[in-house]
Amino acid sequence: MRIRVIKTSDRGFKQLLGRIIERRGRREEKIEKLVRGIIRTVRQKGDRALMHYARLFDGVRLSKSAIEVKQKEMDRAMKLLPRGDLRVLSLAAKRIAAFHRHQLERSWGYRDSLGLFLGQRITPLGRVGVYVPGGKASYPSTVLMNVIPAKVAGVGEIVMASPIGKNGAVILAAARLAGVDRLFRIGGAQAISAMAFGTETVPRVDKIVGPGNIYVAAAKRMVFGEVDIDSIAGPSEILLLADAHADPSHVAADMLSQAEHDELAAALCVTPSLALARRVEAALAEQIQGTRRRAITIKALERYGAIIVSRGLSEGVEIANAIAPEHVELLVRRPHKWLPSIRNAGAIFVGPYSPPPLGDYLAGPNHVLPTGGSARFFSPLGTYDFLKRTSVIHAGREALHALAPEIIHLARMEGLYDHARAVEARFKKEKFYGTNS
Repeated sequence: MRIRVIKTSDRGFKQLLGRIIERRGRREEKIEKLVRGIIRTVRQKGDRALMHYARLFDGVRLSKSAIEVKQKEMDRAMKLLPRGDLRVLSLAAKRIAAFHRHQLERSWGYRDSLGLFLGQRITPLGRVGVYVPGGKASYPSTVLMNVIPAKVAGVGEIVMASPIGKNGAVILAAARLAGVDRLFRIGGAQAISAMAFGTETVPRVDKIVGPGNIYVAAAKRMVFGEVDIDSIAGPSEILLLADAHADPSHVAADMLSQAEHDELAAALCVTPSLALARRVEAALAEQIQGTRRRAITIKALERYGAIIVSRGLSEGVEIANAIAPEHVELLVRRPHKWLPSIRNAGAIFVGPYSPPPLGDYLAGPNHVLPTGGSARFFSPLGTYDFLKRTSVIHAGREALHALAPEIIHLARMEGLYDHARAVEARFKKEKFYGTNS
């Protein structure tokens, strides 16, 4: 394996950044055309389409009665799960719920000087769909991170879809533990379509959250507007800002922890120390030998990995903010000095004992983070994603009377004369002066 060590003054530096940014927006016409057809077929044929695609894509003969997982199956999975597995999942669930309770918003209101009552009502969504990838891999942490914030928010019904694979018991147990109300044994773009539009068995939801492959991402993009979505998840990213005092073995281990996700993952170390850069390079070469997903990790590091030598930590911060990665890690002597300077990141990991897996599993904050530079304007998944805000306006006669001339004036400025009449109708015997005619 050969990972590049590059200085910000080198000619190839901008090309490297361009390659990293370019990988984020990959959209393939063939995939989008296929997904569009799947969505259309599920809308037209409902459960029959779900059974067809389960056989076509997953090799599973799914009967109509087996589309929905029975509650007793989830209960049985809880009993069959090894005690150690259940203990860890329960601890994670408890910590995730505790963190997300701090995010809860409350309705508020006030009365202004004219006597108007103005406020905002906070209400949970009625029904949310959670997509969890399945097949060869099982991700119980994804279940917990997507379902628990919705549960804390008070969502009326939480529906989950997953093409439950060989190690399905842990997914069923995680769903039961997190509080899933209904679980469906479906995956891919067809699951997204089913939750967005509904079938005879799968209810229509208000919002869909959860990660997935390129087909799932395309489907979420296409149903947005019919339902809300969280975001379009992209490949994993980490940028470690390290100074000469950082432990190169820590840097290498954390880069590898993200590079193992998939071949499009980006693992970057930015340091002002060329000496540290060389030590990290050597540590990566040594540690890669013991990785289980070696082929994937090597491709990710060779394509989108790099050790970048900056002209100082300030320039390193600028690079981090420009890339706006999913994870930023501060492995510097005085991390809290630099923390306020990091404006664009999904999550910031401070100091040598805050590695990303802490956030992935047990810290409590959500591991569903903005990717692909969207940390410039998106936030991590949270309780607030499952709440609606509704404005409340209550005026008495005197308050409306006080503002009537200005309302009428503005309405006529915009040529919306019936807007003006709606106010005038409340005061039929009065003539409002100072308004344009």
